[in-house]
Amino acid sequence: MDTSWWPAVAAVVAVALLVLIPWRVRGTRRAVAPAHGPGPPPRPGAGELWSLADGRPCLVLGVRGPRARVAWITGKYDDRRAGVIPLPPGTVGAQGRASFLEADRVAEVSVWEFRGRLGTLDPAVWDEVRGLGGSG
Repeated sequence: MDTSWWPAVAAVVAVALLVLIPWRVRGTRRAVAPAHGPGPPPRPGAGELWSLADGRPCLVLGVRGPRARVAWITGKYDDRRAGVIPLPPGTVGAQGRASFLEADRVAEVSVWEFRGRLGTLDPAVWDEVRGLGGSG
């Protein structure tokens, strides 16, 4: 009896098992939980300073439904960028620490990304930047 074809059959069976097993494993995964926790979403308002889930501070320019338009706040000043607005000392973080609003980097984020309210922006600065949000 010629048995030279058995290694070929064994190889085909091994490849078939390797292909089919990942499909079974994928089918048994649990559903991914939503990115937000239970309860109502945070309610940021225009002119408020918030901290996001990743720790970045931002200024809320406007809110529409589940999305908010924000401008980022940084501690580093870059004089090569025209859209950086200095904030009053102590606006964000330690008392007296300088911070800057990156008015040229407006973004949209989900309201579920907001973690902690840091306060409100100085009214004089808010009057200067309120048009950036399109709905301020």
